[in-house]
Amino acid sequence: MAKKSFMQCLALPETESSGGEASRTLTEQTYARLRTDIVEGRLLPGSKLRIEHLRQAYEVGAGTLREALTRLVSDALVTTEGQRGFRVSTIAMDDLQDITRLQVHIETHALRESIRHGDAAWRAQLQASYDELSAAEQPLSSDNRRQWEALNLRFHETLLSGYASPWTLKVLRLLARHSERYRCYAMEQPALTRDVHAEHQEIFELAMAGQEARAALALEAHICTTPHLLLQAMREGKLVLPGTRPEAEV
Repeated sequence: MAKKSFMQCLALPETESSGGEASRTLTEQTYARLRTDIVEGRLLPGSKLRIEHLRQAYEVGAGTLREALTRLVSDALVTTEGQRGFRVSTIAMDDLQDITRLQVHIETHALRESIRHGDAAWRAQLQASYDELSAAEQPLSSDNRRQWEALNLRFHETLLSGYASPWTLKVLRLLARHSERYRCYAMEQPALTRDVHAEHQEIFELAMAGQEARAALALEAHICTTPHLLLQAMREGKLVLPGTRPEAEV
């Protein structure tokens, strides 16, 4: 079997309209549904995942559910309690800050290297991913959040693809799964306003201009904005994340 190129690995997952959903296994479909419900907060942080209840809600067998939940354990979105079953992983600002520090460290270094080593093909891919993302976030709303998340991930990965290794991509995708949970809560708060398109535009233009230091600083500020807004809202008493204590006790 031919090995996929790095850029092929960046392809967006197949959508229902492409017929990809029909070809996925039942376990994969169940995994995707559970993951979406965890990320979007329908399955609350810290809540017990009872197989008998999930069987009715997702209309699949216990074996399929256990396989899907085991995959979510490997994503750290679900925790296992031995013989007592499964539970949705909790969320906490300390965790988000740890995730953010890792993302900043990895992404800013990889971006600098991509700008130094990226060729014409990388620039063309970056232009295409930026154009797609721009169309989806003007305006950005909860109605197109899932599409935006996929395009946002592609844009960030393309930024780094001029140099980043497949292992860098794997680590960043794991971190992205968790930061997405917090973005969902941030996007639902009217008071937490930001011009995410302007942030992406600045990063894109600096990268295309070859200004690696300024691009890295813009990317760092962009990554840090979500935790900054959430933490500020918690300190002001405007937000309490599900499953967490008020910020004064965090």
